[in-house]
Amino acid sequence: MRILITNDDGVFAPGIAALARGLQSAFGAAHDLVVVAPLVDHSGASAAVGPVYERESIPYEHVDIPGLADVPTYGIDGSPALSVILACIEGFGPRPDLVVSGINHGINAGRSALHSGTVGAALTGAQFGVRGLAVSIAWATEPDFWDTAVDLACGIVPVLAAAEPATVLNLNVPAVKPADLRGLRHGTLGKVGLIRSVRPEHTPMPVEGPAVDRTGGAIVLALRGEGEDADRMQQRAELEPGSDAALLDSGWASVTALVGVREDVSDGGGAALAAALGTHTE
Repeated sequence: MRILITNDDGVFAPGIAALARGLQSAFGAAHDLVVVAPLVDHSGASAAVGPVYERESIPYEHVDIPGLADVPTYGIDGSPALSVILACIEGFGPRPDLVVSGINHGINAGRSALHSGTVGAALTGAQFGVRGLAVSIAWATEPDFWDTAVDLACGIVPVLAAAEPATVLNLNVPAVKPADLRGLRHGTLGKVGLIRSVRPEHTPMPVEGPAVDRTGGAIVLALRGEGEDADRMQQRAELEPGSDAALLDSGWASVTALVGVREDVSDGGGAALAAALGTHTE
């Protein structure tokens, strides 16, 4: 089996180094590993590839990660999704059988999964029929408990390798020692996102002529998990029981099966399609 390791924090991030070393230790003797990831941070890139139609080529370079001398490692001038695409069309050797993306520093639960470059890379692989695992750990000050996420990922890889083609799992892990982890559970995809609220700060812009809105300024973000204890208690009350974010808040790791872009064949999708078609008559 050939395993592609990627991420969205960049090829030099500590999370991908921890993940690659863990996978090499667990599977390097039996499987073929390769690392292809962005040269710089592409967090929040989702499955974007950028304006590739304006580029004749994608620069890349060989990268050395300590402890990974036997694993070919490349950094590309592009996003995590583009890293996966290039690998899947054999830009870096044979096509991978499995994509493992991460370890992202910060969870990708609920609505955040839609915008995550870590998750986007795994879902991009699925478009090629490749199975994928996205791995994220909750943000914490030092030390970062990479081993907790690595242990769980290595346990899931053999199971995922035997799953249906294009299967994608999203693994989120609390920032705790392996011995302090309560366990692994299925978490439903919650509705909360990283951005909890916004506060506009407008700056009127003087203009000549008719009165028009020339306001500029900034939108100040309040991120989930920030603030005083009382505010965090309120945020916890907003979590849906059994959701990925709620499990993480309670000390459990969460795993969720995801699907990417596909045709909506539900009754609601069919009704919208029929109505749209009805707006055009020949």
